[in-house]
Amino acid sequence: MVVGLAGLVFGADRFVFGASSLARRLGVSPLLVGMLIVGFGTSAPEMLVSAVASVEGSGGIALGNVVGSNITNIALVLGVSAVIKPIGLHRDIVRRELPVVIGITTLAALLLIDGALTQIDGGVLIALLIVFLIRTIRTGRAAEEVEDKDKEPAVGYGRATLWLVIGLALLMASSQGVVWGASTIARILEVSDLVIGLTIVAIGTSLPELAATAAAAFRGEHEMAIGNVLGSNVFNLLAVLPFPALLDPGELEPGLLERDYAVMAALTVLLLVFSFGYGKQGRINRVEGGVFILIYVGYLTMLVISASGA
Repeated sequence: MVVGLAGLVFGADRFVFGASSLARRLGVSPLLVGMLIVGFGTSAPEMLVSAVASVEGSGGIALGNVVGSNITNIALVLGVSAVIKPIGLHRDIVRRELPVVIGITTLAALLLIDGALTQIDGGVLIALLIVFLIRTIRTGRAAEEVEDKDKEPAVGYGRATLWLVIGLALLMASSQGVVWGASTIARILEVSDLVIGLTIVAIGTSLPELAATAAAAFRGEHEMAIGNVLGSNVFNLLAVLPFPALLDPGELEPGLLERDYAVMAALTVLLLVFSFGYGKQGRINRVEGGVFILIYVGYLTMLVISASGA
């Protein structure tokens, strides 16, 4: 597990380095790279888990993975990253990107409000994904990133792309190593499968997001850090959720919409509130990061108590 953690840290640093260098070489916004390349790349574990679960007829696991990962991304990933180093937010993120994420969260909720996930819902989500990709690429290329004009790219296209791929591969492999090690320790200590699933597995699939976001924040790539979280959450809803919708449609498990999805939506709105800040430049400070972490701990506690029948 120690080796996995070391690989996770190094892989995250190289992944963010490659992504930021490539962004400057291509002349596109770090936010665009964060939401698309980094966000999509770090969502790979969720996609894999949901695809396998749906094929095996376990759509409930896939649904829980989507909602649980989004909760973890905001409350734990963004919370820990902000505690490590406050995350500054460009005004475009607050005015343009966060409302879009809230809108997508609302539209997905409307599809689920009937208590079922159907193949039609999956088709609608995929259509929304296409619209989101087109819109994000257009606005990202049109955005003026004044702060990047004075920064010369440190590496060329080939080296930047190589570090991007190597970093992502290390993130994927290392996160699996950490999950395996933690699960083994938990079983030795005779911790129940339920607790393992609610904690280690849920956090494990979000380890790439956590490592990449923390590394981006530490390197001062604030737009890439927040873009990773927002992009990952959007991809989870629009690219991962269609797997159970198309491969294993059916009724939603009790409490998923009223409890878990409600927590996810509330955290998204709270992120918008925190992002306004008290000055011209919004930011997520350490106190707000701590609030997110406390909410996550409270949510996990609620799940454990509920599952144990207490």
